[in-house]
Parts: sequence; structure tokens; C-alpha cells
Amino acid sequence: MKKDFLRILDLTGRELLALLAAGREWKRRGGRRGAPRPLAGKTLAMIFQKASTRTRVSFEVGMARLGGHALFLSPADTQISRGEPVRDTARVLSRYVDAIMIRTFLQETVEEMAAQAAVPVINGLTDLHHPCQVLADLMTAQERGFDLRGMKAAFIGDGNNVANSWVEAAHLLGFSLRLACPKGFEPDAGVLREASAAGRGDVRVVRDPAEAARDAHVLYTDVWTSMGQEKERIRRLKAFRGYRIDSGLLRAARKDAIVMHCLPAHRGEEITDEVMEGPQSAVFDEAENRMHIQMALLAKLIPH
Repeated sequence: MKKDFLRILDLTGRELLALLAAGREWKRRGGRRGAPRPLAGKTLAMIFQKASTRTRVSFEVGMARLGGHALFLSPADTQISRGEPVRDTARVLSRYVDAIMIRTFLQETVEEMAAQAAVPVINGLTDLHHPCQVLADLMTAQERGFDLRGMKAAFIGDGNNVANSWVEAAHLLGFSLRLACPKGFEPDAGVLREASAAGRGDVRVVRDPAEAARDAHVLYTDVWTSMGQEKERIRRLKAFRGYRIDSGLLRAARKDAIVMHCLPAHRGEEITDEVMEGPQSAVFDEAENRMHIQMALLAKLIPH
């Protein structure tokens, strides 16, 4: 029976930790000659309805390192943008490829793709969830020596898709998560409810970034205005004033704390240059780890 990956809660805690261990092993092996190529002859279809740098490159290079091939399908390259039902695209692609990764707007689109496809479907990003990013985040925290079941993380800013996936991870693994969000910008209420029912994490939404950051192992942020929200930019700049990770906020965290950002960053808005380029920044390790953890995910989901 095929398995899809549409959100963090699609995994058990044990599966998540096993996936992180596999990601670290793929990173250790690198792309050197003689490394295993378990997906030789396999093909991944990558559907992009939102622009991407890291998602496209990490999946494409990762698939190549596994011995397989990835096909990039932009909105101009598929019939979905011209009105073809998602279910038809899913059924046709299932006859050509071994897995589908889709980066789109609605979570319902990914869920319909998975329901109709005969091959595994991976959520590369929706407006509701960004599970592959948070897998890389957790791998990075683990690399830095933090116990994922006992750490404290702070998410500063917009309760967006990345925040939603962090909420699910916290409940799945049982760690502490404080989300400092202005009123009206909290994580999705349905995600908070479902994640709480599924796990045992200590997750709280607060208003004060300093309260969230106090004694945290991980400080995390994302842009205040995501793709598709450009018309809200002025309102959001006003709402998020004071929700920036700077050197002052970093001092509230543990001395060995790391700072993460899923990128792209609006330097000077949600994070300062000083912090992003500072010794506690794990931003670019985190970006690299997208490829390694996705290699582990692809190797797990695609039969070989």
C-alpha cells in the first residue's frame, strides 16, 4: 500500500526519528562515487504552482543522487493551470512516474492529488503546511546536539504554514514550543486542535517575543508576507513591528541557542543581518538539510 507525506502528522514519532537518522546518513555519505543509488530508473514528477529555489533544487539534486530522475513541471507546463481536474492529472502521472511532489496553494489540492494518484505524493508546500521544511529544521536542531524530545523552540512572527508544521512536530515528539504571534496571526485553529489531540507537546501561543524566546534552544522566524499575500504587506509590516529576531531577542534564549529561517529572508524585517550572519545562525545548514532529509523521504516512499 502506497504512503503519502502531506503533513507532519502523517508520521508517527518513531517514523519521524527514523527518517531524521536516515537523512543524517545520506548527508554523511554525500554524493560520492559508490554511494547507494536505490532509486535508479525511478522518476519523480515535480509540480510547481508556486515559485521555488530550495524545493526545486533540493528535490531534483536529491533524486539524481539517489540514481533517479526528476521532471520539473511549471504552471505553463501542465494542463492543471488551464482547468484540467487535479484527479485527471494525478491518474495520468501515476502511469508515467514513480512519485509526485507538488508545491501549491491549497492543502485540498494536495489531498485530492494523493487520493487519486496510484503513486506516493509529497507535499512540497501549501498555504497550510510545509512539512519537508520542518523535517530539515528538526534534522538541523538534532545535528547541533539538541534532544528533540526535550528541547524548547520559539517561533517568532506569522503563524503560517511553517508554524503549523512546527506545531505538529512539537506534539508528535513532545517538545516545548512557544509561538509569539500578533493577534489575528496565530497558527491555524484546526491544526492546533488536531495536533493537540494527536500528541503530547507543550505548545502555547503568546504575544511577547521575549517570553517565547526565554531559555529557548531554537529561535525560528519566517517572512511576514508570504507568497500570495503581497497586497497585505503594509498591514503586515505594521502588525509585526517588534516581532523581529535581533541580537536583543537572541540574548533572551540559551547561550547555545541556534537561529533558523526557512528562507527567503527579508533581512532587516523579520531578522537582522547581524543575527543571520552571526555565529548562532544555522540558516544555511538548515537549507542544505532540505536535500538530505528529502533523499531519506524519497527512499522511504518510493518502492525499490
